[in-house]
Amino acid sequence: MTLSELAHELNSLYPTRYSHFSSAQEPPFICYLDDGSNNFYADNKVFMEGALVNIELYTKTKDFTAEKKIKEMLNDNEIPYEQSPTVFIESEGVFQCIFSVTLI
Repeated sequence: MTLSELAHELNSLYPTRYSHFSSAQEPPFICYLDDGSNNFYADNKVFMEGALVNIELYTKTKDFTAEKKIKEMLNDNEIPYEQSPTVFIESEGVFQCIFSVTLI
């Protein structure tokens, strides 16, 4: 799956933008970020490129249903993920849950 295909899938769940929205957004919403690469290499050659992507879900409350929607979408598309603990961003008044994936 490409980054643009992932963005399309995420946008079908909640409003989604790369990095940030240009204006204030009412939760729930998603921002995703390219977080470098995770390439498979040997013998001084890259055999398979992998893009690390963080999917950031922002909600007004701890939202298990929203998290489940993202997990189901990732599983349906056979994208393994790691989920970070949800944190409250006091200055923004929102909860943030990050899903880390590698796109190949």
